[in-house]
Amino acid sequence: MTPVFGIAGHSGSGKTTLIEAMLPLLAARGLRVNVIKHSHHDFQMEPPGKDSARFRLAGAQEVMVASPFRYAIIHELREAPEPSLDEQLARLSPADLVLVEGFKRAAIPRIEVYRPVTGKPSLHAEDGSFLAVATDAPLETGLPCLPLNEPAQVAAFICRSLDLG
Repeated sequence: MTPVFGIAGHSGSGKTTLIEAMLPLLAARGLRVNVIKHSHHDFQMEPPGKDSARFRLAGAQEVMVASPFRYAIIHELREAPEPSLDEQLARLSPADLVLVEGFKRAAIPRIEVYRPVTGKPSLHAEDGSFLAVATDAPLETGLPCLPLNEPAQVAAFICRSLDLG
């Protein structure tokens, strides 16, 4: 099974920026990395009025858009429950690591991205299952504190935690 590691934190804490910075570092280690990003909001993958959007609006359950450069599958839930993280992981192509953004309560190894300047409470204070905190400020916690602005150190922590070398 592909190792999975979560990056959790409140909106605006820097999760996406951290993952974006780590991806080339992990690739340089020879790792193929997939990412799942959870959103609480509706989103559009294609511009309204394009063929694939028209197919979805007409009732298609799934639409695949394919080109010589990439493909995407849009699956409409149409009142069905959101798939579990395990179900979503099962749909991904093989990789050496899957980073998961969001899923704050998932039972996977994870770190919290925490910036006190946002004024939001930390997650790790209420949830003892985090392995570390990536932060940009001094923090009193029993967890390892990783420098948020040094993604190489965060990537190294993830690799050590999962024994990825």
